[in-house]
Amino acid sequence: MNRYLRLPIFLFVLILALTACFQLKHPKNRVQYYILEYDPPPVTRPSPLPAAIRVERFSVAPMYNTDRMVYRDRSFRRDEYVYHKWRANPADMVAYFLSRDIRDSGLFRAVLPSESRLAASYILEGSVDDFFEQDRENEWQAVLTLSITIVSADEPDVSSAILYQKIYRARKTCRQKNPRGLAEAMSLAMAEMSKNIIGDLYDCLRERKD
Repeated sequence: MNRYLRLPIFLFVLILALTACFQLKHPKNRVQYYILEYDPPPVTRPSPLPAAIRVERFSVAPMYNTDRMVYRDRSFRRDEYVYHKWRANPADMVAYFLSRDIRDSGLFRAVLPSESRLAASYILEGSVDDFFEQDRENEWQAVLTLSITIVSADEPDVSSAILYQKIYRARKTCRQKNPRGLAEAMSLAMAEMSKNIIGDLYDCLRERKD
């Protein structure tokens, strides 16, 4: 080989080696996924009710209808993390955990998913109105707002079928100012809200039974 060609080839190989080394030490940004994580909250009531409840799929406000983590750091703005996402859409995630918690409470005869073909006594519908990170100078907070409606499945009159409708709100401080801190705080907010919803649901249906 011509000795004048050896140097460019050597430099080319050296550049490739250095580039590979740099990429190993500084890998490209990878998307990280987060979920809600908490134990089903205990809800104490005298005795179970003979009611079968179907939890419908929840809706979600347009600005939170995404798997990306949304944050607010100034008025009239909502931004998203690029490399940090929820594992599922907030509506599906909230409906799943609420359904799980109602079932785990043992206070009702059955808790059915939206696609179930079994007959239900009551239908629980909901919407996720807020699901974001509020960034303030001193602290960050997880903000969660849910609208819940309970409907009697066997009542033909719409005005009589709606048993109750209520808005639930929760704010929890993030221990860490990062997406993991948001996931932890949102889990605490969901646990608190789930416990309150289950208690109200039981009290509402018990009054109807009595």
